[in-house]
Amino acid sequence: MPRGGLQLGQDKESFCFKEIPTGTFFKMNRPLQGRESFRHCCSYSTLKSWLPVLSWLPKYKLRYLQMDLLAGITVGLTTVPQALAYAEVAGLPVQYGLYSAFMGGFIYTLLGTSKDVTLGPTAIMSLLCFSVVGGQPHRAVLLSLLCGVIQAAMALLRLGFLLDFISYPVIKGFTCAAAVTIGFGQVKNILGIQDVPHQFFLEVYFTFHNIPEARVGDVVLGLVCLALLIGLMFMKSHPGTDDGSVYSRFASKLVWAVATMRNALVVVAATLVAYSWDAYGHQVFTITGHTTRGLPPFSPPPTSDTTSNGTIVSFKEIVEDFGGGLAVIPLMGLLESIAIAKAFASQNNYRIDANQELLAIGVTNIMGSFVSAYPVTGSFGRTAVNSQTGVCTPAGGIITSVIVLLSLAFLMPAFYYIPKASLAAVIICAVAPMVDYRVVIKMWRIHRLDLLPFVVTFLLSFWQVQYGIMGGIAISGALLLYTMARPKIKVSDHGALVMELSSGLSFPAVEHLSHIIHTQALQIFPPRSVVLDCHHVSIIDYTVISELRDLLRQFSLRNVKLMFSGLQLSILKILLEADLQGFRYTNSVEEALLQMESVSLLSD
Repeated sequence: MPRGGLQLGQDKESFCFKEIPTGTFFKMNRPLQGRESFRHCCSYSTLKSWLPVLSWLPKYKLRYLQMDLLAGITVGLTTVPQALAYAEVAGLPVQYGLYSAFMGGFIYTLLGTSKDVTLGPTAIMSLLCFSVVGGQPHRAVLLSLLCGVIQAAMALLRLGFLLDFISYPVIKGFTCAAAVTIGFGQVKNILGIQDVPHQFFLEVYFTFHNIPEARVGDVVLGLVCLALLIGLMFMKSHPGTDDGSVYSRFASKLVWAVATMRNALVVVAATLVAYSWDAYGHQVFTITGHTTRGLPPFSPPPTSDTTSNGTIVSFKEIVEDFGGGLAVIPLMGLLESIAIAKAFASQNNYRIDANQELLAIGVTNIMGSFVSAYPVTGSFGRTAVNSQTGVCTPAGGIITSVIVLLSLAFLMPAFYYIPKASLAAVIICAVAPMVDYRVVIKMWRIHRLDLLPFVVTFLLSFWQVQYGIMGGIAISGALLLYTMARPKIKVSDHGALVMELSSGLSFPAVEHLSHIIHTQALQIFPPRSVVLDCHHVSIIDYTVISELRDLLRQFSLRNVKLMFSGLQLSILKILLEADLQGFRYTNSVEEALLQMESVSLLSD
């Protein structure tokens, strides 16, 4: 494994159930079997499967600590400015970004199965949160609790497979639209424009309409910050040649360090500039303003809310207001984090447990709601920094969380002077790589029909993010069902018609098969015999059996044959148990054709 890291994330065993050996007397051995099952469920190996920290902590070494410290500090300096910026995307006071950024490091160290993943606020989750709660802090915290409960329940019920129904085109359509929405949403902060609506189309209109009101200071500072961030990103991705000298190695490491911490450095520099101008009495920049000092209180999240006119909104009404977002946000959070974990596990040669990852994210959101956090997930950018810095275990997340806590405890007064234009520049540079136009070209070349859910998701997401995701999933589901209902059937003429089924034969597809058989074999004169080549068929159901019984009867009435070939053992067993009258089968198509030819000769 790279950099001597520990291998994490072994697949969880099926530990609560044991197969009873053949010949065992069940009644006599039931107490013994029960004791063994109970002992196995409570064994140390089972505990390790639920607490992966027990797998790597006993093997922890000093050199791991050095690398985890370095990675944790580096990621921490990246996390603080990003958390402040993403709170702006969520429409929340900036301190809520930091409230959401520290719990994941502690929880994931105990429950996570990837050494690289860092949990915290992300651009996409912040956008989703804003679309559901509209920038109301109390509701954002309650949303975190409910999302965590849903995610943890999915983990305990092992429902991670549901994420498989969200196709890649839907994900890419959503992320591209989210990047455009988030990025353009920060243009108003670069320009220093106030009172711009949050709905995307209105935001576009009023941003351009209010350009004459742009503040020169914000525009200049925002463009300078963007230029610095882009320049540092370019330096990191295009390192100079290393001639092997000490000076060259030192210069390379220095450039890498500065480029990696670019967000923190740019925000700190912009804050110093804003403070300097403010000290001389010049309000040149739009600054963050007042922030709540100190650590958040540890208390249960509110289960009700009070409107500005004093009306109390009950828990039931809040949940109803969340609507479909209560399904979309947990699923997208899980999808984003697990995709990141799988990518880095593959890159660094270890395995993760997807259901354990669901549990880690769910518990993080539950516990985060007690410290005023909004929903979080895995961050691709910070995870990449974590991996590149050489983290060896999830313990690096503890160092990152400590840095966030120190910022909350001691640096909140300094955050007053952070220019909004600098945070906007950080966000724009973070989401710009998510606009992947090349994926459209690839889908056009490989499977053009995949562009349909991509385009539907992309366009609807500008209206409402939830509608985009649900619309894309609906289109993908419809295409999947159509593929099941209309499988490809290859028809060839060998005296008798040979029909090769390209996939499983389930009830949506049987009507299609029956229609082809009737039109090409039974409804012509003279009728044709048919060989069904079933070597690709691995599933069959009762509806199919009923239709096959009717087809066999129709073939018998017309004095022609319907034969089956290449049946898998499990399918053959089902067909034999169905006791179909006139059912005949062979091992191969050739054998079926020979039998039909011999029967034809005998009849002649």
